[in-house]
Amino acid sequence: MLFNLTTQMDRQRFANSVVSLTSMGDLGNPLQREGIPVQALGLGRNINSLGALWHLRRMLHVEKPDIVQTWMYHADLVGGLAAQAAGIRRVFWGVHHCDVSRGSMKWPTRVTVQVCAEVSRYIPRKIVFCSEASRVAHTRIGYTAAKMTFIPNGFDTSRFRPDEATRQLVRSELGVSPNALVVGMLGRHHPHKDHANFISAAATLAQSHPEIQFVLCGRDVTSQNEELWSRIKAAGLAGRTLALGAREDIPRILTALDILVSSSQTEAFPLAVGEAMATGVPCVVTDVGDSRLLVGDTGIVVPPGDPSALANGITSLVEAGDAGRRSFGSSARARIQGFFSLTSIVRRYEDLYSQSSTT
Repeated sequence: MLFNLTTQMDRQRFANSVVSLTSMGDLGNPLQREGIPVQALGLGRNINSLGALWHLRRMLHVEKPDIVQTWMYHADLVGGLAAQAAGIRRVFWGVHHCDVSRGSMKWPTRVTVQVCAEVSRYIPRKIVFCSEASRVAHTRIGYTAAKMTFIPNGFDTSRFRPDEATRQLVRSELGVSPNALVVGMLGRHHPHKDHANFISAAATLAQSHPEIQFVLCGRDVTSQNEELWSRIKAAGLAGRTLALGAREDIPRILTALDILVSSSQTEAFPLAVGEAMATGVPCVVTDVGDSRLLVGDTGIVVPPGDPSALANGITSLVEAGDAGRRSFGSSARARIQGFFSLTSIVRRYEDLYSQSSTT
């Protein structure tokens, strides 16, 4: 979403640059190819330090930006303090996380979140939440409600769209039959994504629907991941599951799916679900974060951590047949176009920044 926002904003009105407290990461080079300047401060993973503040304050003092938009918890705190030290008052925090329970994050992040709650009344002009569920959760732990605003993630419907020719080409590349029913899951290998839930549901589904194949994408989602692949083998799914790892051609992969599943234990506003919807792929999602708000009545919503419910949800779309799934998919794409298009979401950020110049 950061990539989409910075590259899609009106460049006649806004000149964006991006600062990473750590490395260039996955987005540094793609951003630079789009003409967005990127600086990486190389501070390592332990960024809660006076050194981080000093480096960033000095850079901001030289650059003198009109607005500083921070994106995640550590950047909210370090970036916000550095901006104030550099004399910049138009600071906007970004919050893209929903689960703030004690066991959901490591203690340094937990401490950072609590400090952010304490100083939220002083540093940011606005706090931008990508989900309503996240806004509610952070209100409960002390974030200043008066400064909160909700701007969901947006989706590029020209990039994510149905394409029958691409669908058949990708299926051929993957060795998947043109007539197979393909159920996919996109997400890195992490407890929050709950691959175990998906695999258990898939095992149940496979018993009654032998025509189904499963496609998994995401960082560390490969057959070399012993923990994941041993679970897939134990479920009897190794012969019908592709674990593709991280892919840079997600729009192409999505065209090859018939159903997308999000089995997460926690989400804020899931990008993979919105991208699938924009591609015309109906979704089965767990009722976490803003997944229900995103899907509306265009897919199936089930409780988290319940493989039986997840299997039943997938089954309902399987048994809807091709025509039923196409109808769900068309409604899903229309919902994205109507409420969550990238163009409209970028405009909301632009309006937020423009209004701040007059207040």
